[in-house]
Amino acid sequence: MKVIEEILAQAHTMAAVRRDIHAHPELCFQEQRTADVVAQQLTAWGIPIHRGMGTTGVVGIIKGGDSPRAIGLRADMDALPMQEFNTFAHASQHAGKMHACGHDGHTTMLLAAAQHLAKHRRFDGTVYLIFQPAEEGGGGAREMIKDGLFDKFPMDAVFGMHNWPGMKVGQFALSSGPVMASSNEFKITIRGKGSHAALPHNGIDPVPVACQMVQAFQTIISRNKKPVDAGVISVTMIHAGEATNVVPDACELQGTVRTFTVEVLDLIERRMRHVAEHVSAAHEAVCEFSFRRNYPPTTNHPAETAFARQVMADMVGADNVLAQEPTMGAEDFSYMLQAKPGCYFFIGNGDGDHREMGHGGGPCTLHNPSYDFNDELIPLGGSCWVRLVEAWFAAQP
Repeated sequence: MKVIEEILAQAHTMAAVRRDIHAHPELCFQEQRTADVVAQQLTAWGIPIHRGMGTTGVVGIIKGGDSPRAIGLRADMDALPMQEFNTFAHASQHAGKMHACGHDGHTTMLLAAAQHLAKHRRFDGTVYLIFQPAEEGGGGAREMIKDGLFDKFPMDAVFGMHNWPGMKVGQFALSSGPVMASSNEFKITIRGKGSHAALPHNGIDPVPVACQMVQAFQTIISRNKKPVDAGVISVTMIHAGEATNVVPDACELQGTVRTFTVEVLDLIERRMRHVAEHVSAAHEAVCEFSFRRNYPPTTNHPAETAFARQVMADMVGADNVLAQEPTMGAEDFSYMLQAKPGCYFFIGNGDGDHREMGHGGGPCTLHNPSYDFNDELIPLGGSCWVRLVEAWFAAQP
C-alpha cells in the first residue's frame, strides 16, 4: 500500500482524535462538540472555515494556485441513537448514543488529509472539506445544499467515502451507477369496527385486513415490477389491540420501501396505495395511507468513478479495488450526487479483529452495538483523499 509517510507518522495522534469523537457521540443536528473539534483542528492548520451550514456543518477551504477549479470531499459526523456494548476506554460516554457506523473515522480520515493538503498544497485549485451533520436520517446533505453549499462553494465534482466491515483493510470498492438504494417509509391505518372477540360478526376486524394487505404487497414485487428491477417492501411494524377478547377498532402497519430507481419507486407507491385502499374496501373497512420519500438512490457518475478507481489502483493495486455490489442501504450523499458529478466509494474496515479487549462480543458490523472503526484505516483513507485531490487537479486541462 502506498500510504503517505507524513500521514502515517501522524496516525497515533489522529487515532486519539477519532477515539475522542467516538467517546462523545452526538446525534443528527446536535454535533456541536464534534464540529468544534473539527473547526479547532482545521484552524490550527491555517485552513479557513465556514460554520453553521446545515445547522452544525463545517466547510474547510484549502486553496492552491490560481485555478478556478474546485473539488469537494465529504465526511459525515453524526452518531446513532443506540446503546454501545463496548467497554473499552474510548466507548461512548453518553447513554443511548453511539458511533456505530464509523462517522468518527470518516471525519478523522478527512482531517488527516486536510493537514497534509494544507501543508503541501501540491495542486492548482480549491479543495472544499465538507464535514456534514445528520446523515443518519436527518438529511444533513440536503440541508447543507439548501443552505447554499454549492452556491457559496462552487465545485466541479464531489466525493464521499464510507468504511465497509467484512472487506479487508487495504481494499477499496466502487461501481458506477446505483450503489445504494432510496429510503422511504409508509404508514397505513386500517379502521374497522370494534366488537367482542366472541361476536366478531358484530364488528369489522382490521387485523385480517392487515394480514391480507401484507401478503398482497409482495405481489407488487413479484408480479408488478420487472424481475430485473430491484425493489424491497418490508412491513416492519404491526400494531393492533389491547385485550385478547376484543376485536380492535384499528390496525396500523409501518415499514420501508427501497429501490434503485425513481421509476420503480413510483410504481411501488402507486400499487401499494391501490392495494391498501381496495383490500380495505373489500372488507368494508377504510384506510389512511401515507408514504414518505426520504433519501433518493445514491448513483455514481461513470467518469468520476473510473477516475477514483485508477487513483485507488495506483495506491493498493488493481486487484484490491473491487466492484461494489449495490446494497439496499441508503445514504444522503445521494443529494450531493444529484447536484454534482462524483463518486461514493468504500474502504475496507476488516473483520473486527482490530477491536481491543472490552468490545461487546458481537460482530463488528455497521449499526451494531459492538462495532468500532478500525484506526488502521486513518492513514490509508487520508492518503487516498490526498492522492485523489492531486490526481484530479493534475488531470484537468
